Amino acid sequence: MFLDYYKLAEQPFGVTPDPRLLYLGPTHREALASLVYGTESNRGFLALIAEPGMGKTSLLYHYLTYLQDKARTAFVFRADCEPREFIRYVLLDLGIDISGMDLPTMHDKLNRLLIGEMQAGRRFVLVIDEAQSLEDKTLESIRLLSNFESPWMKLILIVLAGQPQLANRLSSPSLAQLRQRISMLIRLEPFDAEDVNAYIDHRLWTAGGKNSSLFTVGARKMIAEHSQGIPRNINNICFNAMSLACALKRETIDRDIINEVVADLDFGRLTEKHVVVNRTESGVDPKRQAPRLSDSPKRKSFAGGWIPRLAIAGMLSLTVATPAGQVNRNELGAAEGPANAVGPDSAPLVPSKSASYNGDVLEKLRGLNPWLSDPNQIQSGQEFRSSGTTSRGGEQRAADPVSNVVSAKAKNNEHAL
Repeated sequence: MFLDYYKLAEQPFGVTPDPRLLYLGPTHREALASLVYGTESNRGFLALIAEPGMGKTSLLYHYLTYLQDKARTAFVFRADCEPREFIRYVLLDLGIDISGMDLPTMHDKLNRLLIGEMQAGRRFVLVIDEAQSLEDKTLESIRLLSNFESPWMKLILIVLAGQPQLANRLSSPSLAQLRQRISMLIRLEPFDAEDVNAYIDHRLWTAGGKNSSLFTVGARKMIAEHSQGIPRNINNICFNAMSLACALKRETIDRDIINEVVADLDFGRLTEKHVVVNRTESGVDPKRQAPRLSDSPKRKSFAGGWIPRLAIAGMLSLTVATPAGQVNRNELGAAEGPANAVGPDSAPLVPSKSASYNGDVLEKLRGLNPWLSDPNQIQSGQEFRSSGTTSRGGEQRAADPVSNVVSAKAKNNEHAL
């Protein structure tokens, strides 16, 4: 825990709406002043609108603390309820036993309580938090509560607090009567960079911190930027930054620490991982997706692979005709005769009985290539000499029958064994 490390008495960036830690920036001071003024003016209905995390609930607690000796108050935050349940929550918060009461009986009980408070010279204030989630029929029942009044004053002041969706709800035609009764619309706006600095200092000082330079100037600028001036975001960033800095034994928190914390709090990255998981669960393995062209291994060209080698090996078997081209029989000076089949790995030279020159050809090959143990079996890719030169895909055309066969066939392939 970093409290001892940084000599703090309590958690400065907690998640509970502690009024002691509330920083009243310009927008919060204005909102609080409007709530107090509307209460003292007995305006009936007030509405407080704020984005999530703006400290709305903390401000409401501060407001209720201010009213502690001035009014009877009830606070309701259960927004997912029917009209009967809503009245029940109000009476329970007031400490009233509602056992066996139906809805009319509960309304009568509340009316008697309001009259008693008026006779005692106190106001009654009902604060409803997260009101954007209330159903229309519940909002309509709340509107009817404002009918509790005397000829000269309202017996109940109601504060509806919620997120921007509440403003959208109140704008609907079905809630026109409720909207007309709201006399003040109060807003909370995000902090600017100066307020973010003051907010951090206020929280640290309230928690007992003495080191005003714990967060560097650069770190504070990054916090203001990435938090968008929303207090809850500031709390999350600062808490994680202090935890990380404590683990690293850092006396100050700089931009590097904030950078790492912001990356860890990036929900967009988790969303991308979630998409990948969903694809895998749906039977589409991301690892088996078709690779991009730039990521694919380069394949050898069709004409530069094993096919030309097979063709040249076939030529050496004195094949009369191949897909690469037709050999001139006059150049061979030989009678017709089929050659044996040739596979890609070897080229057996089996002379035809009707070819009187084959023995001379093999002897000539043996003389030019003494390293050939058996000229009848020439492996694909093996070098050999013809007419005193090394054959390389038809680069040299010799006058003897073997050279003519090799060069005539290999010239069209332009590939060496």
